[in-house]
Amino acid sequence: MPSPFPGMDPYLERSAIWPDFHDRLITHIGEQLQPLLRPKYVSLTRDRLYVIEHRRPVWPDVSIIRTRSHAAPAGETATAVLEEVDEPVVIGFVREEVREPVIHIIEPAAGNRIVTAIEILSPDNKTPGEGQRSYLQKRSELEQADTNLVEIDLLRAGQATVRKPQNGQPPLREHHYLVSVTRSWASRYELYPISIRKRLPRVQVPLTGDDPDVLLDLQAAFTRCWDAGPYPELLGYDGPPPGPLSEADVAWCRKLLEAASTRSERGSETQP
Repeated sequence: MPSPFPGMDPYLERSAIWPDFHDRLITHIGEQLQPLLRPKYVSLTRDRLYVIEHRRPVWPDVSIIRTRSHAAPAGETATAVLEEVDEPVVIGFVREEVREPVIHIIEPAAGNRIVTAIEILSPDNKTPGEGQRSYLQKRSELEQADTNLVEIDLLRAGQATVRKPQNGQPPLREHHYLVSVTRSWASRYELYPISIRKRLPRVQVPLTGDDPDVLLDLQAAFTRCWDAGPYPELLGYDGPPPGPLSEADVAWCRKLLEAASTRSERGSETQP
């Protein structure tokens, strides 16, 4: 069953589903680009690793009681006085290693030099904390290494992390998602603002020197991911989509889902 939405399916942003979708989309983007890159370049999926510390209070299950004996006068029995010891609140650290796959386009003849990196942002990248710091640090390292960068943000929730126009630059049209392409040698970046109501764009992915860009059809990669994944069975489409949306966009989503449900029911009725 195809997605009822023309582009990105907003229900995929659910936290229980997003990690699977993120990894599958990375795989299918690399799969799409590989034939276009030969013979000079290749596409590799690599992991960026960072550690997140979760802190939580740990309360003791048993209170420790200390006894103190009072000396008794001659002929009397000594008595023990109980003193309750104040227990501190202990904060426990739970360390979690997070793996985020990225795509590197490399040039084997140049010592496997990274020519272009393609990142699909995760919720951690858009939330203040170690995930965001790791992402911004890696982006800075790629800049210093004169590496092209393609940032794909298909999450409406969280802080805007990809490059956007600064003060004094022309504002972008209203959008829900964003793709940013930074060309290292040109000292510029190109933006693809995306509406939830439109198909995902065809993105020009830069390489090096005079080599022409390769074309990434993001919608085709999404469709391949959708067709190979478990999403029609998992999503359910109960309630509004997660993340911020206007009332008009929520109503538009509801209308599409109702139309898809009607088509499905009619299809079931015609089955022998």
